[in-house]
Amino acid sequence: MVARSAMSNGNRLKIGLFGLNCSSGRTITRIPERWSGDWDDNLAVALLADAAGIDFLLPIARFKGHGGDTDYQGATFETLTWASALLAHTKRITIFGTVHAPLFHPLIAAKQVVTADHVSRGRVGLNVVCGWNEGEFAMFGIDKREHEARYRHGQEWLDIVKLAWERDDFDFNGEFFKLRGVREKPKPYGGNRPLIMNAGNSPVGRGFALRNCDAFFTGSSIKTFAEHELVSAANIVRSAKTEAAVHGRELDVYTVGAVVCRPTRRDAEDAVRHYTENADWAVIDTMVAMLGRKPETEAELAQVRQNFVNGHSAIKLFGDPDDVADGLAKICAAGFTGIAVNFVNFLADFALFRDEVLPRLERLGVRRPEEAPQT
Repeated sequence: MVARSAMSNGNRLKIGLFGLNCSSGRTITRIPERWSGDWDDNLAVALLADAAGIDFLLPIARFKGHGGDTDYQGATFETLTWASALLAHTKRITIFGTVHAPLFHPLIAAKQVVTADHVSRGRVGLNVVCGWNEGEFAMFGIDKREHEARYRHGQEWLDIVKLAWERDDFDFNGEFFKLRGVREKPKPYGGNRPLIMNAGNSPVGRGFALRNCDAFFTGSSIKTFAEHELVSAANIVRSAKTEAAVHGRELDVYTVGAVVCRPTRRDAEDAVRHYTENADWAVIDTMVAMLGRKPETEAELAQVRQNFVNGHSAIKLFGDPDDVADGLAKICAAGFTGIAVNFVNFLADFALFRDEVLPRLERLGVRRPEEAPQT
């Protein structure tokens, strides 16, 4: 049995990069220096992250952009082929593929993930999404199921994937899938299955994640790092772990963040102001409506729109290296296993994070000192 590489290391807070495979990443801005999302930049960042000891890369499964002046996330790489290619170039980082269960047959997805798993000798992960984007579904000619049916379908889908990884010559007779004589080889690399993650906010979605997944991504109440926000976040983590234990499972709980790190706090404030003043507001208004956000007052609407500019569900880690490291240490202290972060431009912004924030986290005991990779 092989250990699942970078995700089973001694870092108290796992750190991943989120949204590399999409143009603009997760920052909805028109500034020309925003993330390109092109292949050469993806590869460059993956190599830098791998060498720096970053734990994982998490892509967004997007098939259609959101329009606006920038066609936000309009140019994207399919995540399992993207993961396979990057895994072939890297040595130790875990790379996830993100799969919309309604768009991929489970036996095809199971085979794709196993292929990437052998390419990487056990460093691939699967992020399962049960589906929500009606515009993308329509593009594929697929009707979006009602909420609970989505998760019943997702349960069957994931059951089939796991069965295909574990055994051969089985039948499956479910509500959504009726399969005969299933056989898939090879099995996952090294004798144990890839890591599975999911993000579910509704009670049904949360239950799906806690029953099935190794890693649960959830939002948090952390906006200013006030004490009551940190206590609330710790309660969210504790509740998820307790609920998973009822199903006889140990669970890692992750969250998402947006990093703007500059040499000084003033520099960071200026950077945030710059890309916010140039936000692609048409995209933001479309996404606010699509996700069903209905603020009651103009002030609430303004705050919601502001939050969407750089990762609407993300904890904002803005400031100098001390500020960013302190925020990450508090997230760790709240009990989170890890965090997936985005930068306005991953390639331009990563060096300062690597050179100044990661060493601070080592001194704080949040991250272990990085060792040179084996060659």
